[in-house]
Amino acid sequence: MPTKSKIYNIDAAGKSLGRVATEAATLLRGKNEVNYLPRLDPMITVKVSNLNKIVLTGKKASQKIYYHHTGYSGGLKKIKYPDLIKKNPGRALRLAVLGMLHKNRLRAKLIKRLIIEK
Repeated sequence: MPTKSKIYNIDAAGKSLGRVATEAATLLRGKNEVNYLPRLDPMITVKVSNLNKIVLTGKKASQKIYYHHTGYSGGLKKIKYPDLIKKNPGRALRLAVLGMLHKNRLRAKLIKRLIIEK
């Protein structure tokens, strides 16, 4: 198990949301490391900068909708991408990376090491 932590920087200027999220998820998992094991935490931190210059292709900027459920009946909530960006600029990227990581206990540890700078 690696004890030394690595830090990777990603510049999101001019890149699409999905490409940045894929790159961040791959780095967080440690799949580019020589000693990659799926069950181990690679101790890697990923910093994403220039998030305000990220690009969405097509009509996604105006039509993309994020859904979540409160847990109560009739509790399906939705928010459009422009409103989500106004409220929390890094939330869209965090949700995209979260969806690309494995759904297990390790995911909570990995997503904490995703640092989004404005």
